[in-house]
Amino acid sequence: MKKIINRPDDVVDEMLKGLVLSNPDKLSAVFEKRIIYRKDPYLNKVAVISGSGSGHEPDQAFYVGRGMLDAACAGQVFAAPTLDAIVDAAKLVDRGRGVLFLVKNYTGDRANFEMASEMLEFEGGPDVDTVIINDDVAVKDSTFTAGRRGVAGAMFVYKIVGAKSEEEGVNLKSLKTLAMEVNDNVRSMGFALKSCTTPAKGSPTFDLGPDEIELGVGLHGEPGRQRVKFMPADQVIKTITDAVVEDLPYASGDEVAVMVNGLGGTPIGELYISAKIVHEILENKKIKIFKTYVNNFCTSLDMEGCSVSLLRLNEEFKKLLQSPADIPVRYF
Repeated sequence: MKKIINRPDDVVDEMLKGLVLSNPDKLSAVFEKRIIYRKDPYLNKVAVISGSGSGHEPDQAFYVGRGMLDAACAGQVFAAPTLDAIVDAAKLVDRGRGVLFLVKNYTGDRANFEMASEMLEFEGGPDVDTVIINDDVAVKDSTFTAGRRGVAGAMFVYKIVGAKSEEEGVNLKSLKTLAMEVNDNVRSMGFALKSCTTPAKGSPTFDLGPDEIELGVGLHGEPGRQRVKFMPADQVIKTITDAVVEDLPYASGDEVAVMVNGLGGTPIGELYISAKIVHEILENKKIKIFKTYVNNFCTSLDMEGCSVSLLRLNEEFKKLLQSPADIPVRYF
């Protein structure tokens, strides 16, 4: 294994320190608990927090800033953030309007955020509510979760909910309703050409033959719908895009935002080839494209492959997607 790291145990801590040092005007941290939070003062808004295992960067710490998340709690690679970190983060960023947890549907993440909510209630801390994000259409259940997984479509939830809280100062109940509405209208599916390698293990997390791809792979390398022989871009992108479209379903006349998300090891040129194919598929289905996002938004370390997410839009979603966000990565 060749990676730009020192000790595997230090990867997450050193990454977070580098992130804060590179964005001293935007971010602060409680490094011993792996909490990243906004440095700028803000008032009159519900605080928005997410968190999960590391290894999916830029998700979530890189989305902390004005117009998106107010804090993120990072776990070790592919491991949930700690209970005490979540509790401390909520207390740290609460401004008296409450805190909304946006949690991808993985068992460890859900358990720790749920326990954090209970502890905050017991301690008389800030009012807290939670929305579980489950946009992955690939499988109903997986190794890491009961129900659909949360994957790259969560970025649309962060963006729209963060903008709404920042710009309109709505209450916690209204913000939760909006988050659930976005989640209800976003669907995703991905595929892997090659496994990822975790720093601790130093070898691929799963075996994938040189002529195989995994359709519907999870963010931790967990199996998807099926393992198939390698196929050209037109065919594999159509397979996952059709699965996404048919799930909601999206229909002729719908207007959508498109996200083509790299899983960490895919050249950007190949992501744009994928975006071109998605556009052609949607145009043939008479589904209107409002905006397309192409980059690494939610990765699995160095996994090769990509995912496609669609968000069915209304006028409010469109407005909030276009609202400015001051975050370390300039993706939104």
